[in-house]
Amino acid sequence: MDTVQQKGHPKGLYLLFFTEMWERFSYYGMRAILILYLTKKLMEGGLGMSEQNATLLYGYFTGLVYFTPLIGGWLADKYLGKRLAITIGGITMMIGQFILFGMNNMTGLYIGLFLLIIGNGFFKPNISTLVGGLYVDGDERRDSAFSIFYMGINLGALLAPFVIGYFTDSLFATENSDGSIAYGYRYGFLASGVGMLLGQLVFNGFAQKYLGDLGKKPLGGKTNTDNNTSENLASINPKTGEVLSKAQEKQRITVIFILFLFAVFFWAGFEQAGSSLSLYTDKFIDRNLFGYEIPTSWFQSVNPIFIVLLAPLFAMFWSSKIGSKISTPIKMGVGMVILGIGFWFMLGAVAERNAQGNIADIANKAGIMWLIMTYLLHTIGELCLSPVGLSVVTKLSPPKLASILMAVWMLSSSVANFIGGFVASVVESLGAGQVFGYISGFVILCGLLLIILGKFISKMMHGVK
Repeated sequence: MDTVQQKGHPKGLYLLFFTEMWERFSYYGMRAILILYLTKKLMEGGLGMSEQNATLLYGYFTGLVYFTPLIGGWLADKYLGKRLAITIGGITMMIGQFILFGMNNMTGLYIGLFLLIIGNGFFKPNISTLVGGLYVDGDERRDSAFSIFYMGINLGALLAPFVIGYFTDSLFATENSDGSIAYGYRYGFLASGVGMLLGQLVFNGFAQKYLGDLGKKPLGGKTNTDNNTSENLASINPKTGEVLSKAQEKQRITVIFILFLFAVFFWAGFEQAGSSLSLYTDKFIDRNLFGYEIPTSWFQSVNPIFIVLLAPLFAMFWSSKIGSKISTPIKMGVGMVILGIGFWFMLGAVAERNAQGNIADIANKAGIMWLIMTYLLHTIGELCLSPVGLSVVTKLSPPKLASILMAVWMLSSSVANFIGGFVASVVESLGAGQVFGYISGFVILCGLLLIILGKFISKMMHGVK
């Protein structure tokens, strides 16, 4: 295995970076067009669902995507090993995308989404824990490594909407006899499946070279002979070097669940990007730029663009003397506050449309910068919470439970997406301004509470920052 050096990062990190990049290309490419595919009319290449039913289905799908890692993480820890689970998950998701392409109807929709849900359960928790396994306990580069890894996630998410949007709105779009456009959504699913295939080829082609035996065998109570990684079975206090007691391990696990609860409310607000914000953008944001109407799906790339630009800065900051002293609860609490502030710009968009007159008139548009600024603040909040959360779970988890506890962390996104789907479904009845205002206020209060509880939570982490 590529041993951890004092400077730089092991090459295995970059293999995992590219594997995750292609998997996220596949997922976010599909996600960028899913709500549009569900709601557009049949003659426009969609399935003709109502917005309320479509946003609920979207919430159920994205919720289940982050629920099944509980099962996949448990199977990997007990029976499969992380590497085999990643391969099973990748192939299953690839097949799901190809079915969405080949069966352009409700039956194909449900089969394809089911396979994506199952596949993600095997893939998602295990690749993240492999990143943590590259570093020994107490290695301060781990937060930095997860910021780099997170940039890979978002590089895939950045590229996907541009490629998929070009396929669906230009290359494979056709014009109906009445002048309306029939979008090529099915070809977007095809491109997403090809992306998943590329990721698996990269991973299986180079895993042995750059990861060695890391993740090949399930830990589940067995002794691991590789003492150069954090897959050793003893949980260590990085400050004292002492092995933790059972009670201290339980406190660490309790912290994971506490942070999980706060993360639920963060993601419930953040995931509006794929549902209510996407629908609002499609109808009420002026997407014309120099005479060209920007495809709605392309706006799903704004967040990952900011991630790719800002993640290296956050990686350097978390590794600096100042950044390394900031505890995880404080980082995450600040992230929640910034997310809430981001919604103020959507309230600005609503206010601009109100000032123009009839808000029910879709010809009444708000400026594009309101949306861009929302995504910028949401991205900064995300970088304070998500990669830091992935990192801290690998630090706090007993190694033999690493994948399943990573799945517990991801379950926060599952619960959040169920909540987010319901919130998006009531936007039309309550009004966008009221809903965005409620989300903003609640998330800010949660962030402030987490900051207040920061010292208490840090004591339960026993040496982990």
